Amino acid sequence: QVQLVESGGGLVQAGGSLRLSCAASGRTFSSYAMAWFRQAPGKEREFVAAITWNADRLYYPDSVKGRFTISRGNAKSTVYLQMTSLKPEDTAVYYCAAHPNVEALLNPSPGRSPYWGQGTQVTVSS
Repeated sequence: QVQLVESGGGLVQAGGSLRLSCAASGRTFSSYAMAWFRQAPGKEREFVAAITWNADRLYYPDSVKGRFTISRGNAKSTVYLQMTSLKPEDTAVYYCAAHPNVEALLNPSPGRSPYWGQGTQVTVSS
């Protein structure tokens, strides 16, 4: 059974830091690209970061570039999101995603849906 399990969310003050983790199991995720998305109440899901299977390419939107860093564990089936200089607008449920092709994470479509985790809440207070 494929599972992506996120952890590390919580409540933090603006300007603080958090590190999210996503542990993948059930497949050989070491050959998968992985990504983080987030969804705030009343808003659409938003891309946050992606990393290729061998970590040779990283992707970020402008909203988090320079503040967030995505990385993979040594076994490559774990992915992390280090978040610094957090802002209240970063408040959301953060989801981990995995797909063999990083393009499917950068441009999701019904025909190539990633595996998703259940999400972890991040709340940034002002």
